Amino acid sequence: MDKTKLLDKIQHLKDLTEEEKKILTDALTKQKKYGLVWEDKPEDVEQKLAKELPIFIEDKSKAILAKKLNALKGEQQNLQEDKPQNAPNHILIEGDNLHALTALSFTHKEKIDVIYIDPPYNTGNKDFKYNDHFVDKEDQYRHSKWLAFMQKRLKIAKTLLKDSGVIFISIDDNENAQLKILCDEIFGEENFVSDIIWQSRKSVSNDTFVSLNHNYTLFYGKNISFLNKNDFRLPVSKEKFNNPDNDPRGAWIADPFDAPNIRPNLTYIIKNPNTNEEFLPPKGRCWRTTEEEYLKLLKDNRIVFGKSGKTKPQLKRFLSFAKDKGTTPISIWNDLETTTNGTQQLENIFGLKKFTNPKPLGLLNRILKLSSQKDSLILDFFAGSGTTLHAVMELNKEDGGKRSCILVTNNENNICEEVTYERNKRVIEGYTNKKGEIVSGLRENNLRYYRCGFVGSEKTEANRRLLTARSTELLQIKEDCYEELTEGAGFSASACRIFYNVFSDKYMGVVYYSRDMYSVLEALRDYILTLKLSGAFHLYAFSPESDSLLDFFEDIQDKLVLVPLPEAIYNAYIKTIPDPKGGFKTP
Repeated sequence: MDKTKLLDKIQHLKDLTEEEKKILTDALTKQKKYGLVWEDKPEDVEQKLAKELPIFIEDKSKAILAKKLNALKGEQQNLQEDKPQNAPNHILIEGDNLHALTALSFTHKEKIDVIYIDPPYNTGNKDFKYNDHFVDKEDQYRHSKWLAFMQKRLKIAKTLLKDSGVIFISIDDNENAQLKILCDEIFGEENFVSDIIWQSRKSVSNDTFVSLNHNYTLFYGKNISFLNKNDFRLPVSKEKFNNPDNDPRGAWIADPFDAPNIRPNLTYIIKNPNTNEEFLPPKGRCWRTTEEEYLKLLKDNRIVFGKSGKTKPQLKRFLSFAKDKGTTPISIWNDLETTTNGTQQLENIFGLKKFTNPKPLGLLNRILKLSSQKDSLILDFFAGSGTTLHAVMELNKEDGGKRSCILVTNNENNICEEVTYERNKRVIEGYTNKKGEIVSGLRENNLRYYRCGFVGSEKTEANRRLLTARSTELLQIKEDCYEELTEGAGFSASACRIFYNVFSDKYMGVVYYSRDMYSVLEALRDYILTLKLSGAFHLYAFSPESDSLLDFFEDIQDKLVLVPLPEAIYNAYIKTIPDPKGGFKTP
């Protein structure tokens, strides 16, 4: 069939409306040749974005700040106590994750290093809700609803990742096959790294054909060409190394001396000097080095022949070298804690069972050791009990890192306030465990609590002013500036607010709509001139157009990054909101 001719016929049909012609044209031109096909089912939370835009509202009563904690613990007072400590700023967002991700598309586009999520597995056993209704096994659109739900969120998640960023997604057999194809479409099949098998339980279930004892963790890079495999190594376990021959170079482990493939120059006879037994490489393999290099290694006491001295040759690998290089992870993780351990860890913090099957710290610890650096930014938008943040803080304590974490979860059954927040509050401040033992807090951490709020999306003047007025928390998060200088700088908080990050020496200001806004801008210009800036002052100001703002700062443009509001927020959201046909009202 000639599609071009058929499309032309459709356009000339008189009995069809323009909308009907478009539907037929789309059906012919947008049909997939390969991949997942499902019937999209609109979400209520998605439809909400057609009329309202998300913002963040901080609940300051829930803020846990390192500087305040010292006073709470009654420690010795000193002159530095009223100043913030150089602690990572972690963020917990209460709200639907589609709304939160939309807002994060403004604050964190291409800023995230690692995403870990543990979404609903869609088992049909009341673990997945769609439009406030549980999806059961008899629902004929069960998989379609789940795929539509995941696609919207993963597409936004991709925009948040740096080019060198990675994502890990836990899942089980119910949706693993579908999720793999969906991720191939969103992230690109070429950016697939691994499907890691984690043994999630030890006990055996006898009420099924095969006891399900594992989960999957899909691992993708945003752009695999930006990844270096040598960066994705796990720390070496010191327990495997010892020094039975008192080698002055320290502890070592014996690696096989043979390697894959057959190469004539690496195939020769090795004689065991202890037994005179001769060895050739195993079938289909060769030795690691040439014979000349082997003799040098033998002389250097780098070759051993097993504990008894009677087996085939092995190569010493020293701990001092292995620590720097790390070890390559394998795709089967059967040496970690299970969900039972995760439940016990949570019960140990609360003293009772508060959550079903939380992920254990060991799993998240390994993922973070594999994928993060000491200054990485980690996002989990299916936060559940908050294991990801707990693991981030534990790893920071272990290696002295400053990783920061963003968690997102709704507050169904008060999970956000009573589990996610409360767990990590106790981890930071310290708690008494189930045995009555005092557990010291991971106190060098800040945690801030936000809720999703909304502003009308129609671009009326009233909405533009309101969105600017309610953008402050978004901007603080975006610029990582929380220490307020407004009153000390002589400004009214109703017209302008100024924030500072003492550790990065970064300033940020926001100017709202007011009758005397122009005089505020002039005063702000004079204030900026008094600052000893190590970088640019980031100024967000209400403006119908950026050119009108530039007039006030023409002579200090080299000291300034000037962003007009609310246009910058509109521009970020319009590229993100999932339903462009009805999801956002453009001018």
